[in-house]
Amino acid sequence: MHKVGIGIIGCGNISSAYLKAMAAFPILDIRGLADLNEDLAAQRASEFGLTARSIADLLNDPEIEIIVNLTVPKAHVAVAMQALEAGKHTYSEKPLGINFAEGRSLYEAAKSRGLRIGAAPDTFLGGSHQTARAIIDSGVLGLPVGGTATFMCPGHERWHPNPDFYYEIGGGPMLDMGPYYITDLVNLLGPVAKVAGFAFAPRSERLITSEPRNGQTIPVHVPTHVAGAMAFRSGAIVQIGMSFDVAGHRHVPLEIYGTEGTLIVPDPNHFGGQVELLKKGGAFEHQETSAPYADGNHRSIGVADMAHAIRSDRPHRANGELALHVLEVMEAFQRASDTGTTIEMSTTVERPAPLSQSITDDHLAR
Repeated sequence: MHKVGIGIIGCGNISSAYLKAMAAFPILDIRGLADLNEDLAAQRASEFGLTARSIADLLNDPEIEIIVNLTVPKAHVAVAMQALEAGKHTYSEKPLGINFAEGRSLYEAAKSRGLRIGAAPDTFLGGSHQTARAIIDSGVLGLPVGGTATFMCPGHERWHPNPDFYYEIGGGPMLDMGPYYITDLVNLLGPVAKVAGFAFAPRSERLITSEPRNGQTIPVHVPTHVAGAMAFRSGAIVQIGMSFDVAGHRHVPLEIYGTEGTLIVPDPNHFGGQVELLKKGGAFEHQETSAPYADGNHRSIGVADMAHAIRSDRPHRANGELALHVLEVMEAFQRASDTGTTIEMSTTVERPAPLSQSITDDHLAR
């Protein structure tokens, strides 16, 4: 196997999960970490036995083929553009950009250079979500007619040490958590055709109760409660609710309804979880996981899949078309709320190829 050189820009909270998971994918050769905060980069490099380098050094290294962009949302496109200009493929944390226009500019820049872009989330590649997809594809649900997608919590200022970016442009529950839910729904049901929705910000500031900034307040620049519906090109209609303003609820993360049954899909922010199937006239029954990557946090599998795809000249799954479509869908909720109209999508996307076996299997890795 000819390894793929990886450079990581951004050494914040999420980088630890990526670095732990990357160790399980032999194709990934991490050649250095960088951050505007050099001390943070040095700390993370020391923690994982890697090398802290400057951003310019990573971008100029001919052995690095993919830049993994783990910066805050408002920097995603700027950093990814730098990578493209340096001739590197790039894979970003979610969302692809803080708005559809800049996401599209990144997509077009990559296409014009013959380079790949990818973006989180890659949790839809987890074993439980691939099992759910296999059940839908088997036809046991009959014709998919609808579903629900629900993420609701009191806000991330309870636990995150620096929660400001969750309430800045590019944050909020839709752009922060929506990518997990909408990406998984596209994996399960295909592309979205239209969106209707409402968005609301009940508070203009939030009180941090996590350490080390307990007691500080931060301003809110985005809606923190969003509700609406997505009409998929297949005809299915899914209700969605995303909120940082709910003390508690009893909804499951994802339900898919068909003419012949109902499917319970676990939290799309995780790779595993319990899949349940109810066939018409019966009761919910636990479904055995039929795909790999359901047993832990495999955050970075999207990078590994991209690396294998580069070597074998095939499409990668957590790709730019998917991320751009999801970004357009998410932005459409605000547009629908602002205009009081239903928003039609200008993009579409093919469902990514299913993942039923390890990406390191020979027939996939070639």
